[in-house]
Parts: sequence; C-alpha cells; structure tokens
Amino acid sequence: MPNEMAAVSSPVTAVAGHRAGLAVSLRPFRHRSFALLWSGGLVSTVGSWMQSVAVGALVVAHTGQALWAVVVAASAFLPIGVLSPVGGALADRLARRPVLVAGNLVAALVALAIAVLVAGRDDSPGALSLLVLVQGCVSALISPFQQAILPDLVPRGDFLAAVSLNSAQFNLGRVIGPALAGAAVALFGYPVAFEANAVSFLAVVLALGFVRLAPPPTGERLSIWRSVRLGARTARGEPACKGAILLIATVGLFASPFIALVPAMADHLAHGGGRAVATGTAVLTTAQGVGAVTGALLIPYLAAHFGRGRVLAASLGLLPPLLVVYGLSATLPVAVVALFLVGLVYLGVLSGLQTVVQLRAPHAYRGRVLALYLMALGVAYPIGALVQGPVADSIGLAWTTAAGALALVLAVGAAPPLRRAVRETVEGGEHRGRPGAV
Repeated sequence: MPNEMAAVSSPVTAVAGHRAGLAVSLRPFRHRSFALLWSGGLVSTVGSWMQSVAVGALVVAHTGQALWAVVVAASAFLPIGVLSPVGGALADRLARRPVLVAGNLVAALVALAIAVLVAGRDDSPGALSLLVLVQGCVSALISPFQQAILPDLVPRGDFLAAVSLNSAQFNLGRVIGPALAGAAVALFGYPVAFEANAVSFLAVVLALGFVRLAPPPTGERLSIWRSVRLGARTARGEPACKGAILLIATVGLFASPFIALVPAMADHLAHGGGRAVATGTAVLTTAQGVGAVTGALLIPYLAAHFGRGRVLAASLGLLPPLLVVYGLSATLPVAVVALFLVGLVYLGVLSGLQTVVQLRAPHAYRGRVLALYLMALGVAYPIGALVQGPVADSIGLAWTTAAGALALVLAVGAAPPLRRAVRETVEGGEHRGRPGAV
C-alpha cells in the first residue's frame, strides 16, 4: 500500500514542485515597476539585435570582408570596458530616471541616423562603425544606471530571479531579433531594421514614465576620477565583490569567447556552403539563447532549494566540461544540445556572480562597483576572443575551445587569488548582505 501511494503521489509532487519553481523564478514580475521595465527592455533588446544583425550583414555585403563585421561588433562592445566606470560614478550621484530617458533617446536618434544614411546609400563601413561606436558609448554610460536601480524594483530576496530574468530578456532578444531582422531586410530593405531599433528605445522611455525610482544615494561632489577610484577601493575592500569581479574577468577571458566563435563552429560543421553556415549559426545562436532562458527559469528555483552559493559553484564547475563537449561536437545536432547546456550553465555563472555584487556592494557605491564588474567582462571577453580566433585558425576550433576550458580550470584551481575568489563569492552568494546595505 505505501508503494502504491508513492506511485500515485510522486507525479502530483513533481507537478507541485515544478509550479513552485516557476513561481520563484517569475516572482519579480509581481512587482509592477520590474514588469514594466522588463517588458520595455525586451522590446528594446529585440530592436538592438535587429540592428546588430542588419549592420553586420550590410558591411560584409558591401565590402566582402569579414573584418568590417568584427570592427562593427567591437565598436558596439568595447566602450563597455572603457566607459562603464565613468557611468558607475555618475550613477551614484545623478538622478537615474532622467539619465536613462536621455540615454535611450540619444541611442534612438543614432539608430535613426543609421537608417537615414542607409536609405540615402551614404552607408560607408567607416560611417556606420562610427555611429555604432557612439551608440556603444551611450550604452556603456547608462548600463550602470540600469543595473543600480534593481533594488528600487524588487526586494532583496528576489535579486537572483530578477538578474536571471534580465539575462533571459537579453537572450529572448537574441532569439527573436535576428529572425525579425532577416524578415524585415528581405521584405523591405535594410533601413527598416534600423528604424525598428530607433522606435524600440521608446518602449523603455515610456516604461520609465510609470516607475518610481529612489533619489541618488549620496551628495558627494568628488571629481569623476576620484569617485571611480573610491569605487575601486570599495570593491577591493568587500571580498565577495572583489572575488566576483576577478572571476567574471577570468571567465570572460577563457570561456566567453565561445560566443564569438559560434560562426566558426557553424562553418566547421557545415557541409553545404554559405547558406549552410548561416543556417548553422542561427540554429546554434538560438540554442544558446533557449538554454539561457531555461536557466533563467530553473536557477532561482534551484537556488531556493540548495542555496545561491551552491548553485553558483555548480555552474562554475560544469561550464568547462560542457564547453569541451561542445567544442568536440562532430555534428550540428550534438553541438546544438551541448550549446543549449552551455547556455544554461553560463547563465548560472553570470547571474550568480552579478547577484553577489548586487547583494554585497554598499548602497552608496553600488553603481561604481557594478560598473567595475561590467568593465571586467567588457575588457576580458574581447581580448579572449581576439586571442582564441587566430589560435582556432591554427590548431582547430575543437582544440581551442577545449584549451580555453582547461585554462579556466587550471587558473581557478592553481591560482590562490582565484581559489580565494571562488570561496568568497560562494559565501557572498549565500550571505544576505549587511543590514541597511540597501
């Protein structure tokens, strides 16, 4: 009789557990401000991915050189590594809503300028790269503002779920945006993709009009440089924050380049020429995005049951072997499954480390400490990609990806500062923060 009862109740328990897990993961949506900004941000992210795909395809189509696609991508991403500390210093002294509104409006105007240039056929790769660089600088300056307002949107207990949902938003955009860009360009031409991106920024501006944000945390009037230095000193003095920044730089250097090398993996696995490479790239990109979205729903549930620190430690431990499996994939279906799992675990690493910073950074310095976290990833990832790309051309993509994963394991295992960083971030993930920190 007990066995029969177990057989009957297990499915019910499993369904209840699944619903409870989903409820934990989606709990930030119960807070109106978070739901509004998340929805507006999703629209903007889709538009940004539409522009990213369209401008890359446009410069390659016009020049026949993949180098210009790399230049455009670097123009969009590298400002994060340079300007994020300045944005962080500003985020701790300026009212956040006006800056976010102004930043999104400027980014919209730049997207509109790109649309006008392309429509007028005055779309040289240099001009496009310059406009993308301006947009990247705006994004780098306002990103710390976006990260620093999280405590105004959700309570402390929902931080991990909120960070995971924000990552899911980005990856949903990665799935939806490229498909819409392809359809828009095929049906209406390139300018429509850029016009759509310009309009998409207005969704965030509209959402900000209905959100209540706290005033700037301090009244300090230090110079920007002294403010940045004070933020760096604060990060060094908080072991969990320092550990998270060091770890994200290490992961960005050795593991994150798999993202830049997705087209190379598609080329490695393709057997039908250019269209097969394009299709493979789209499929692999989608697999990573779906994995990340799945992780965003699953990880908060796991963290609620096993602890944030343990989930972060497990994600860090699983990432290298999964990267090896992905790198050694011999067929596209195997690579898709492997990259789905990589995307899930990679989301666990990113959201876990960022949550540690959100929890442990002192309130008055949160913008600056978060900016240092963004800078670490923004610098390490491009450097790692620029190194691993030529290495992959020399020794093969499989060996390069495996070597990067092994280097991550050796760095974390052999370097005392990194071993200490793992311990401090895991402990920081479990700790709920100092009273009054928020």
